[in-house]
Order: sequence, then C-alpha cells, then structure tokens
Amino acid sequence: MKEVRLIPLGGLGEIGKNVMLLECGPDAMVIDCGLSFPEEDMPGVDLVIPDISYLIERRDRIRGIVLTHGHEDHVGALPYILKDVNVPVYGTRLTLGLARRKMDELFDGHFEFRVVAPRDIVEFGCIQVQFFTVTHSVSGAVGLIINTPAGTIVHTGDFKLDQTPVDGETTDYSLLAEAGERGVLALLSDSTHADRPGFTESERVVGESLAEVFYRAQGRIILTTFASNVPRIQQVIDAAHRYGRKVAVVGRSMETVVEVALAMGYLRVPMGTIIDVADVGKYPLSRIVVLSTGSQGEPLSALSRMAVGEHRKVEIVEGDLVIMAASPVPGNETMVSRVVDNLFRRGAKVIYTPESKVHVSGHASQEEQKIMLNLTRPKFFIPVHGEYRHLIIHAELAVATGVPPANILIGENGSIFRLTPNEGQIIGSVQTRAVMIDGAGTGEVGDKVLRERRFISESGAVFVTCGVSGETGQLLSEPVVRTAGYSRNARGEELTVELAARAKEFLSNLARESLARKSVIEDELASSLQRYLRSETGRRPLVICVLNVV
Repeated sequence: MKEVRLIPLGGLGEIGKNVMLLECGPDAMVIDCGLSFPEEDMPGVDLVIPDISYLIERRDRIRGIVLTHGHEDHVGALPYILKDVNVPVYGTRLTLGLARRKMDELFDGHFEFRVVAPRDIVEFGCIQVQFFTVTHSVSGAVGLIINTPAGTIVHTGDFKLDQTPVDGETTDYSLLAEAGERGVLALLSDSTHADRPGFTESERVVGESLAEVFYRAQGRIILTTFASNVPRIQQVIDAAHRYGRKVAVVGRSMETVVEVALAMGYLRVPMGTIIDVADVGKYPLSRIVVLSTGSQGEPLSALSRMAVGEHRKVEIVEGDLVIMAASPVPGNETMVSRVVDNLFRRGAKVIYTPESKVHVSGHASQEEQKIMLNLTRPKFFIPVHGEYRHLIIHAELAVATGVPPANILIGENGSIFRLTPNEGQIIGSVQTRAVMIDGAGTGEVGDKVLRERRFISESGAVFVTCGVSGETGQLLSEPVVRTAGYSRNARGEELTVELAARAKEFLSNLARESLARKSVIEDELASSLQRYLRSETGRRPLVICVLNVV
C-alpha cells in the first residue's frame, strides 16, 4: 500500500526541539534536529533535546537528515543525534556552516555535510525532496516539497511572506503554486504566530527604526538580538557605518555567527567598521556600537553580565543606550525583565517595547498562513511548530480557507501520522520525552538528579560522612555533618550536633555483613535524617550519606 508516516519527536505543542521522522517503505529521513533551552525548574541543565530512541531503533533505514535553517531549535541537537545516527546532513551553505561549528565544538569524528541550494532535488530512496526558499529571520532558510509514492507533502519550515527581505530571499511562490497545481497531499505549516492577525511586518521596518535611533543617540549604543539573525546584524552594521560608528561584537554565539556569515558572504561590512572589543576605549563612546548576545536574558550571556557589572570588557555607564532588538521567547519573560531592570539601575536608557519597532518576527501571521494554504491547496493539513493553542488556531484558519475539518490532523510529540492518497489519520504514538543535557553535552540529567538539584536550590543540602571498618562493620570515626545552603544560626548548629548523634546511633550496631548492602544503608540513613529535619524545621533538604569503608 502507498503510505507515508510522519512522527514528530519534538516541536508540536511547544516552541523548540523540532525533530520529525518521515518513513516511506524501507526508507526514512529526518527533518531538523532542534533543541530547547531549560526552564527555571531545571537547575544546572544546559539544554533540552528530544528522546531519539525511536531514531536509533530505525537508523538502518534513515537515508539522511535535512535541515531547514540554522536556528538552535532546528539544528542545536544535531551533534547528539549524529553521534548515534551518523548519516549525511543536507542544508544550505549558512545552515551547514553553523551546524559544522556546533559539531566541532562538541564532538570529534567524521560527519558528512552536503550543501544544497534552493530548487535542488535530493533523493532518499523512495523519497524525493526539493528545497524552496522561504523568508525567515536567518538567511539560507528553506522549506521542503517532499514527493512520496503516497503523494506530495509540503513542509514550510519557519517562514513569513516578507516582500522586501533584507537579504533578497523572498519565499518561492511559483514553486509552491506549481506544487499546488499538481496536488498536495498534506501541508505541514509553521504555526508559531497563528494567534496574530494580519501580516508580519517586513524586516526593513527594523532597519528604518534603527537608523532613526542611531541618528538621535548621543552616547554608546549596545544592541542585542538573536545571534543567528544575519539580516538584522546587517542592518545594525549598515546603520553604524552610516553614522560613523564602529561595531564591537561580544558573546561567543554572536562572534561565531558573524565570523561564519562574513566568511560565506552573507554579511557585507565596510572596511574598518568591525573592531575588537579590546579597542573600544580608543574611540569616543559616541562612535561605538556593541553588538551583544543576551536578548533572552540568559544568565551567563554578555548582556546579562554587563547588567550586573560583571563583564570583563564592557561596563555599562550613564548615558549608554541599550536596544533589545528581540522579543522574549515564551518562558524567558522574567529573565529579560530582570536584565532590563538591572540596566536601568546602572544608568542606561533601554529601548525594549514592541512600539519601538526595533524587532519584527520571522514567523508568518494569520493572513500569510492563509496565503500558504491557498497556494498549496492541500488535501490534508497538519499544523506544526507551535504550542498547542497555536495548532488549534491554525487549524481554524485552514477550515476558513476550505480544508474540510475531517482532513485536519492535530497531533502532539510522538503522534504517528499515517497518510495514503485518500486517507489521513493518527494511528498511535511512540514514546517521547525531554532529555536534559548537562555540562559538555555528554551526560543526560535524569529525573533523580533533577529532583536533587531542586531540593538543594530550595532547601539546601546536608552531607554526612563516616569511616567504617570493612572487617567488623564498626565505626572508625565520629560522623561528620556538613551543610550547604542551610541555616547556620544557633538553631542550625544545634541540629547539626543532633544529626551527628542520630547518625552514630543508627550506625553503631552495623555488622560486617551489612556492608554488602552499603548503598541501601546510606539511603536508609539519609531518609531517617531527612524525616527528622522535616519534623523539626518544616523543610526537607537533600541529605546525602557516605560510608567510607576502610
């Protein structure tokens, strides 16, 4: 039977972690490999990726990975996926340039990257993919026309219908219309701004606003935006050059993107405009623009460190103008507000409201989404890339354009979409979850570790250590109690003494044969001490007990 299956492992019902598997007969391909960033209740977590167990189980069938564009929520998980599913990766020059940098930072090994251009066609067994240009907030973005034995599937990627894009990359209407004329089995379309009426404004609006702000600014300008927004960076450089300012780039991701974009010709920079941040002091403040990371209030970003006076090279001074040329991603509002507050405290002026027109979205609003539906005229519609409410609203837009309600499939991460020439349905689901990555990216943070970190952040920790004889099981030393993030007042000292006494009593009758259950004994002692602290203080710090067997 002619059929194709689509399994999103991330990106539905959420913003981020976009990964989708397309299966057709013996062949399969992966669309995007994205990550998301940790929420406030994930202490110590660096990033979050989808569970890729399903991909690993089917890696012998996967013929390649296709990347629609270079944003982290579409390429950020690539190193973690390629480590276990090493197949060719396809994308445009800038997309792969950013992806390669990410791979080089995290993993050694041989990985195959194949550059494609808009309108190129690539075959993955019985699956044929044609790339088409879309306008987005990063250059080199593409959508996909996927031809399968069951029919044609159009995946928009992230898009908007900007008629005057800064980089000249307008969405390929003619190719989409041709696909619509031939017949589109299913459309998978970006739902991010399905709740916004009208059209998304052109990126050129930002350029006009920045030119006005730069013209009026008297002192130093510090501007932050998404590092990957190359068209936005180009407009900052253009405005700086126009008004005789030098541009210093700070923040690792911003430095990387600027370097890659310059090398590949995606940025046009007049000679001498970009300077090293170490040379900023050689110029009057009125001639400087600092282009910085930190648009989302990330605690370790360059702008966040400036806001609290901890950046080694840039100190906020009275008269600085800070431009927040980005809107907060859902969930980041508190962090962004904190940074803005701290900047005001240090004497800076801050432009951050939507009314200032220093930011426009890279995602389509309702009227653009309707145009995409009308261009492709799909038999079935699957809204993707958005929180659940966005998917529902996008479905309503599809109905308004003539798609029968019965032909609209709204799924979640793990849903199995089955499409045939005449049928579209969700036939089940696969296991999917958020995988939290710690440190250098080689270790997963499990639920137990995360709970322990939450305990420590909320109630502190208590550590109990004691030496035990391996021959007799008897105590060799008095239990030692140390605390972290726990009250050290007189009452706290009293509790510490009591904890040591209770630990000694618990362990005093320990027999040699009990040491075979060492980990169990440690856990039982920790639970006992934790219950005591809960009864005495109403709090439940993390308690860790370690028996050193000698």
